[in-house]
Amino acid sequence: MRVIAGQFRSRKLAAVPGTATRPTSDRLRETLFNVVGPRCADSVWLDLYAGTGAVGIEAISRGAREVYFVESDKKAARVIRENLQSLQIEDGAELQEREVIPALRLLDSQAIAADFVFIDPPYEDHGAYSQTLGLIAQSQLINGHSIVIAEHDKHFDPGAEFGALKRYRELKQGDAVLSFYKLT
Repeated sequence: MRVIAGQFRSRKLAAVPGTATRPTSDRLRETLFNVVGPRCADSVWLDLYAGTGAVGIEAISRGAREVYFVESDKKAARVIRENLQSLQIEDGAELQEREVIPALRLLDSQAIAADFVFIDPPYEDHGAYSQTLGLIAQSQLINGHSIVIAEHDKHFDPGAEFGALKRYRELKQGDAVLSFYKLT
């Protein structure tokens, strides 16, 4: 696993040992950031169920101003810290080592406004998608310009809408799908 482009291009990232964590593939991250394009510069990201932190680190590499990593698994959180340290990323990254829902409530109470929210829970945890997307839709974490992206298995549809948050695009690649949502 490596950083695809930007300041840290081609730098290797550590992975979480074992099979409990499924990192977003290099190819899928490249597709995601090709869609996001220049909007990544000076943006704020929430990388939820962050795993290795590869998506948030890619955003930082491409000029994101701030990334909030949320990961409750201790081993995965340690890997995120190791990856940030190995790239000497000190500013613009904050790790919330807690469950996603309490972390979202905390970030919402701190008036964090995200340009991008990336959601990648374990594929088999279908309830995490509706719970997370539902909370984001009701929060102040996003606005009319924000994009929420959910990575999921091609055999599962997380849903087309959550309140005013509606899916407007799907990108399929191999066994994975990226669903893009905006407020309407």
